[in-house]
Amino acid sequence: MVEVTVAAWISHVPCLTPNSFHSISNGKSRNKTTKVVPTSTKAWKIRTAVAAASCSSSVFGSFNQTVGGQVLREGECLEKYKKEGKGKKRVFFLDVNPLCYAGNKPSLQSFGHWVSLFFSQVCLTDPVIAVFDGDNCNELRRRLLPSYKAHRRKFFPQSTISKKYVRGQVGRSQQLIMDVLRKCNVPVLKVEGNEADDVVATLVDQVLERGYHVVIASPDKDFKQLISENVQIVMPLVELKRWSFYTLKHYMAQYNCDPQSDLSLRCIMGDEVDGVPGIQHLVPGFGRRTALKLLKKHGSLENLLNAASVRTVGRQYAQEALTKYADYLRRNYEVLALRRDVDVHLQEEWLLERDTSNDANVLSNFFRLLEETNKSTRESRSNFSNG
Repeated sequence: MVEVTVAAWISHVPCLTPNSFHSISNGKSRNKTTKVVPTSTKAWKIRTAVAAASCSSSVFGSFNQTVGGQVLREGECLEKYKKEGKGKKRVFFLDVNPLCYAGNKPSLQSFGHWVSLFFSQVCLTDPVIAVFDGDNCNELRRRLLPSYKAHRRKFFPQSTISKKYVRGQVGRSQQLIMDVLRKCNVPVLKVEGNEADDVVATLVDQVLERGYHVVIASPDKDFKQLISENVQIVMPLVELKRWSFYTLKHYMAQYNCDPQSDLSLRCIMGDEVDGVPGIQHLVPGFGRRTALKLLKKHGSLENLLNAASVRTVGRQYAQEALTKYADYLRRNYEVLALRRDVDVHLQEEWLLERDTSNDANVLSNFFRLLEETNKSTRESRSNFSNG
């Protein structure tokens, strides 16, 4: 099932009350114009609210944020990006889930911080498509490899009641985030049984076919396999508190190989973050240097395995490993490679220029709601401890 929340075009530029964020959307598409009655409440300054938002640097630790060991200089990537992408319209994909965490803890402040910077400094009026992980999104890959992202389950308490409570809280937070995005005229996609990465990968091909330039806003390293002349990444740099563009040139400078070779290398060496074991667990002598040498010669994992099946491609231990564990490596590839066959189809209205007139009011009210909620929580705890 594909759940699509289409942006509603707001006819006024009011200051919304905190209550207006509750239960606005039922998860279905909305085409009609929504009118919002202005109130006398004064909107906050977004910059002030953003400054108050805090997020841990570990939330995006899985994405290597340097090029050749050097941190990308502020403004450099953006200016190069503008020059290289000149003449092509841009379509942004916003990978929402990782932006909603500070470290391992869910954080609405983190989402507010990054999305406000994203709207005001990165995408501007270019079309944005926001994508969430669908329910049971990891099950397909876990059937292939039970250890896939299995460590993430431990963040839920063991008791059934607590698990239901936590999921209920997460669901309400997700609905609040979807409401904010919709009010900022961003269509939201959530495809049941599919990870956001696969939904984005599928739609990227469809957007490229229409002649657009694609930018994926995410800290997720898996998107590196999609990088090309027409596909770039813009990633949040937590330490510098800004977004930074990451292009094919940056990738080549960092890894000295094409994205397909990088994916093949991950299949051989494994991915500890995603719970995918590498071949070194079976053949200790098969290390990174051996894998890089073989991939540099053969280009991809499939080419390497096909060559090893008919002739000698390396030393005896490597040759035996590639022939004996070929299915093991192909399974890793199936788990780590982004799927491009999700049942989702690009809509023309998703490619329209985004109306930004509501951004300031929507986001300032979002931050106000968070502060009021935090204040209420602190008072409740104080009353409980004094009682």
